[in-house]
Amino acid sequence: MKSSVDTHMGSIMIDNNVIAQFAGNVALECYGVLGMASVNAKEGIASLLKKDSMSKGITVSLDNNKLTINMHIIVAFGVSISAVANNLMSEVKYKVEQFTGLTVETVNVYVEGVRVAE
Repeated sequence: MKSSVDTHMGSIMIDNNVIAQFAGNVALECYGVLGMASVNAKEGIASLLKKDSMSKGITVSLDNNKLTINMHIIVAFGVSISAVANNLMSEVKYKVEQFTGLTVETVNVYVEGVRVAE
């Protein structure tokens, strides 16, 4: 699926995977986020994704020219989960809006696991 931005010169189409990859990079810059998570629905087990496939832990959807971003993350042991999630939401919202020119309506954060930082 592609998101679009209309300008006075024409339309710009942005693939949702590009937005997901960018949001994943922003997430890795946030304190307390170890990485994106992939959840095995069959077993309910979350695993840490490698940097090259982190967009699998993120879904992006567009409705009425507003983005909704769902992020499945793994946080570091010993940090405040609510502080990390709130920081992640605000950083992703701000940086994705600056990057794409689209409005981010919501950023949903799903904490799938806690790990000791290596």
